[in-house]
Amino acid sequence: MSTRKNTSRFKRFADVLGAVTLTSLVGSVWSASAQEVVLPKAARVMTPPEIHELYHDRSWRWKGGAAYLVDQGRRFSAWVDDDTGKSWAEGRWMITETGQMCLDATWHSKASLFPAMTCFSHRVDNGTIYQKREPDGSWYVFRHAQPLDEDEGKNLVRKDLVSTHISTVKTALDREQLSEQ
Repeated sequence: MSTRKNTSRFKRFADVLGAVTLTSLVGSVWSASAQEVVLPKAARVMTPPEIHELYHDRSWRWKGGAAYLVDQGRRFSAWVDDDTGKSWAEGRWMITETGQMCLDATWHSKASLFPAMTCFSHRVDNGTIYQKREPDGSWYVFRHAQPLDEDEGKNLVRKDLVSTHISTVKTALDREQLSEQ
């Protein structure tokens, strides 16, 4: 088999597995409470300091998992344990001048290791923050100027929701792999 076919097959596998994991990672973004909106014409790109303030040293919790964005070294870690399976990730998070926050990590699952980079664009208008998953997501209100309970931004908490759970997920995956040998 050629290298091109191997690379293509791995990419498809990583895309599918990455989509499952990332759907868990930001599952509520696609929920009924996160409705697609038309981005206001006056919305401007968020600055790196604004995006940093939004995410640094916070966990982004979701149903069946969480991510932790540590300021020191811009470390990123995450875990998922839901009906799609168990997985965990470690890597880095970064902010661009173009208003994006990106998660660059290696995900570990029962099936394999795979690299994934996911970016979210940010705009702000009159205190309301809009977010969109790149490259083909839709804009939605991440946090209203007067935050609402259903805002995705409410899932960013100043607490480490990952360190304890990631160890549990790693151990469970190790046991599953050993039992299959």
